[in-house]
Amino acid sequence: MIDRRQAMRLAALGVAAPAVLRVTRANAAEVTLKMHHFLPPVSNGHARFLKPWADKVAADSNGRIKIDIFPSMQLGGAPPQLFDQARDGVADLVWTLPGNTPGRFPGIETFELPFVPAKNALPNSIALQKFADQYLKDEFKDVHPICFWSHDHGLIHTNKPVAKMEDLAGLKIRFPTRLAGEALKALGATAVGMPIPQVPESLAQRVIDGCVVPWEVVPAIKVHELVKNHLEILGSPTFYVATFVLAMNKPKYQAMPADLRAVLDKNSGEFAARMAGKVWDDQAVAVSDMVRKRGNSITTLSIEENIRWRKAVEPVREAWLKGMKDKGLDGGKLLAAAESMIAEAARA
Repeated sequence: MIDRRQAMRLAALGVAAPAVLRVTRANAAEVTLKMHHFLPPVSNGHARFLKPWADKVAADSNGRIKIDIFPSMQLGGAPPQLFDQARDGVADLVWTLPGNTPGRFPGIETFELPFVPAKNALPNSIALQKFADQYLKDEFKDVHPICFWSHDHGLIHTNKPVAKMEDLAGLKIRFPTRLAGEALKALGATAVGMPIPQVPESLAQRVIDGCVVPWEVVPAIKVHELVKNHLEILGSPTFYVATFVLAMNKPKYQAMPADLRAVLDKNSGEFAARMAGKVWDDQAVAVSDMVRKRGNSITTLSIEENIRWRKAVEPVREAWLKGMKDKGLDGGKLLAAAESMIAEAARA
């Protein structure tokens, strides 16, 4: 038989139990999101941007949002399919390059034109996010964009030294974006398009003679081990960059509670773009130092060659402007806006 003292204790436990349950529920994930991308987990993009960003979202939501990251295309498919995976709900979040699907996102190509972007990722990323907010809403209407950003100046990494335009003649160089490929062709190289996960084996098997990537990605795909020559094209504007988008499935975003959408919104836009840009810039310094200490050859394109290269790729810009006009888009307006935004961000 339960005495009065035991009854009081049980009653107290009964009152306390719902409070305990409320605390447990508050700290449990209410929304779990699957993020999918194409690089390995050791890559700087994963380890220094995507994971810290996901951890911050979890912390800001008091654990109510949990983001599981699937690197190296672990959810299946190929890198060019990532955008559609976000659109269709195969993944809730994807990190991808719009340039993986040439011609599909003509507006964002403005930042990928040769000798348009700045040499550093931070001003490029700030400017691209501002540009996207103003000009790219329709282009990316099928998803909910978290942020846009761009890396720092891309380099040409080759198995033989390159110091001038003539050195590129006949070299098979992997390009990351349509316009980078057109620029390489204009400079005399044989441009080869392929997703970045295929680059290491292609270099090792001599399917290609080199690739165009920024410093940040070099360790993840072992470029510094597979080739010994690296050509920097310094100065602003620089030869080439690629653009990125962190995109979310729109119905998934819209179905989230308003307060959790607010957590994502707080960690979106320029905040996330700045976070990404800083990672790319910091890693450019760290990786270039590592490659130099390894004994690889790092050459900087001379001022005279820089002028020659810029003149040689002018037809790429003209062809892009014509193509935009054929699509009913004002390429000149977009280009002027991009250059102005990049210059403003670089001064800040």
